[in-house]
Amino acid sequence: MSNPEPEASLPSEPLIRYEQPAPGVARIVLARPAQRNAQNRSMLYQLNDAFDRAAQDDEVKVVILSADGPHFSSGHDLRDDAPMSDFTPVSCWGGFDLAGAEGWLATEEEIYVGLCWRWRNLPKPTIAAVQGRVIAGGLMLVWPCDLIVAASDAVFSDPVVAFGVNSHEYFVHPWEVGARRAKQMLFLGDDMTADEAHRLGMVMEVVAPEDLDARTLAIAQRIATRPMMGLKLAKMSVNQALDAQGQWSAIQSAFSLHQLGHAHNRERFGIAVDPGGAEVIRRDSAVSIDRTTDQ
Repeated sequence: MSNPEPEASLPSEPLIRYEQPAPGVARIVLARPAQRNAQNRSMLYQLNDAFDRAAQDDEVKVVILSADGPHFSSGHDLRDDAPMSDFTPVSCWGGFDLAGAEGWLATEEEIYVGLCWRWRNLPKPTIAAVQGRVIAGGLMLVWPCDLIVAASDAVFSDPVVAFGVNSHEYFVHPWEVGARRAKQMLFLGDDMTADEAHRLGMVMEVVAPEDLDARTLAIAQRIATRPMMGLKLAKMSVNQALDAQGQWSAIQSAFSLHQLGHAHNRERFGIAVDPGGAEVIRRDSAVSIDRTTDQ
């Protein structure tokens, strides 16, 4: 869930790479492998800039999101304390430094829900190429993408109920895995394998780890043979169907409950999350490893 090293990152430090591996295709790469691509604020804003660059380049038809290292993303970097004044907001929110729940609400609405929703509505097809661990906030990078290609070693989880909140901030779990599997995912913090995610329809295809980049690029190149207008209209049509189902209202409702969890934890523990959560997650991870070893 957090950066294993207390190394801080300046806003100017490059934490993503922007590549153009084939005509019509842009690839954005998370480039913080030593921290398992834990997301600090610098990474999130650099990622947003890269998505905007791809969206505004008329030569780009498809965007791939991938990651360096053995793991796609370990989630939010809980050690990140960069001030919001270091960044230019992309929403109409302000008051990030205000006391109490007001400042925290504004910050998380901007850097989590706001950014995810922008990426979800990027007017070009997006494909996540995923390997290794994808934990909590890592799902918030994957789920806004239109398609997901997973290496066979990919494992998905959202264990943050252990921290005394309902989930990560971009709550689309019932749409991604179904209502009952979402409850299991949240109540137990269990891992979901790439194969199970594929059976549930969350993942498009599972491939060998060594084939992940090549296969994702091949899919992107095939998509890029279609006219951009048709791709844009198809994406808008599916997203608007989700909107009609109430997805955005559900995200906002769950985000409000997430803020209630933070407020409760601050009253009880003086911090935004239940401090006992880390030990619960470590214990469950050890049990999961033991089960895998026994099989």
